[in-house]
Amino acid sequence: MDWFGAPEYQLGRLVLERGIAAVYLIAFLTAAQQFRALLGAHGMLPIPRYLATRTFRQAPSIFYWHYSDRFFAAVAWAGAALATAIVAGATSVVPLWATMVAWLLLWVAYLSIVNVGQQWYAFGWESLLCEAGFLAIFLGNDRVAPPLLVLWLARWLLFRVEFGAGLIKLRGDRCWRDLTCLDYHHETQPMPGPASWFFHHLPAPLHRVEVAGNHFTQLVVPFGLFAPQPVAAIAATIMILTQLWLVASGNFAWLNWLTIVLAGSVLVWPGPAGPVASADPGPPWFVAAVVAATAVVAVLSIWPVANMVSPRQRMNASFNSLRLVNSYGAFGSVGRTRDEVIVEGTAEATLTEHTVWHEYEFKGKPGAPGRLPRQWAPYHLRLDWLMWFAALSPSYAQGWFEPFLTRLLTNDPATLRLLRHNPFPHTPPRYVRAQLYRYRFTTAAELRRDHAWWHRTLISPYVAPVTLRGEGRSPFTAPE
Repeated sequence: MDWFGAPEYQLGRLVLERGIAAVYLIAFLTAAQQFRALLGAHGMLPIPRYLATRTFRQAPSIFYWHYSDRFFAAVAWAGAALATAIVAGATSVVPLWATMVAWLLLWVAYLSIVNVGQQWYAFGWESLLCEAGFLAIFLGNDRVAPPLLVLWLARWLLFRVEFGAGLIKLRGDRCWRDLTCLDYHHETQPMPGPASWFFHHLPAPLHRVEVAGNHFTQLVVPFGLFAPQPVAAIAATIMILTQLWLVASGNFAWLNWLTIVLAGSVLVWPGPAGPVASADPGPPWFVAAVVAATAVVAVLSIWPVANMVSPRQRMNASFNSLRLVNSYGAFGSVGRTRDEVIVEGTAEATLTEHTVWHEYEFKGKPGAPGRLPRQWAPYHLRLDWLMWFAALSPSYAQGWFEPFLTRLLTNDPATLRLLRHNPFPHTPPRYVRAQLYRYRFTTAAELRRDHAWWHRTLISPYVAPVTLRGEGRSPFTAPE
């Protein structure tokens, strides 16, 4: 290994390259399948309306110059196709410059989507994918040795993901310091998975071990990434195992998987050089590009470092519109109880106390008490996630929840595709409403008796019954 080319990191580069491309594939598929209802020209938060209030500098995106639903779909599906080609190894058979162009196109396309995604894309893993995707542009291919500088930048990104998350917890909720947060978190996390009920019912001492292990992994282990091998690989392995534990216990889109991919870049090939076609660092223009990218990341790192050392640390913050070097962190506070917004509709023309309401079922978020949560990650159910935020406070539902209900009143096909079950498959409902429920996991005895994973209690109305004023997509109103 010299100051630039590191042949023994061919395995690490392979994991990083194929892993980032796989996450890109999932992200583009998610965008292609969900955008019409969420962001389309007639969606809940239309992209054209958003861009009318922004400059290109504020939201750099190819959609700033042209937007149509057909064009967005073309970009998303093209991104998925290109990511699939890279996963299949296409970059191994094309020139170096073509490899860099392919990664650049993926980065531009996904950044363009994120920068117009509004609330639907306001998650840390979006910026994480943009930042990792930018680094991938400079990974090279089998024609050159893995560039050591880029691999170190990947470690620096991994360090910020883990250490930033550890700091936000240590400075945040008291339960992280007294080791009790996981008494609640498996139950109150945004979207539990099929094993979350079992994790929640682990003995309390084991929950303390979980929290202590999390602190060790996020606050101590990250420094090992910058140590010589094999210490760095051991640190990365600990992170991978911890992330797999998180994968098993919940649904966090591709956050855990992309973190695993970054940790995989630290792994070395056991042989002296590894299976690389060349140990050549590459042509001068490639070396210059890598050095320039490293310099850019070094300068932009000033802001996330200042954020990490600040007592007012910001969580999942981007400091530039290109999302090149960001700060990360999650769950600085942990809810002790879980509330859910349940959306219902009725076909009855007149509302009375005897009106029968039928519940809309979502794909991922808790609904029917007898339904076991499903595993969706790394796929991201954007509507389900925002429904969790809406239950925390109506302020999180401003802007999109009313359009969502309007689309239910018209049986909008794009919106209904985001749901698991539509109780009105033939004729739209006359009224819809939303109710706020308190949810908790059942005990083992309740599960055996009631065959239910959840117990729920009505708290209050969330949105009173509403109906359309007229035909089509007219604004709706509460009944008199």
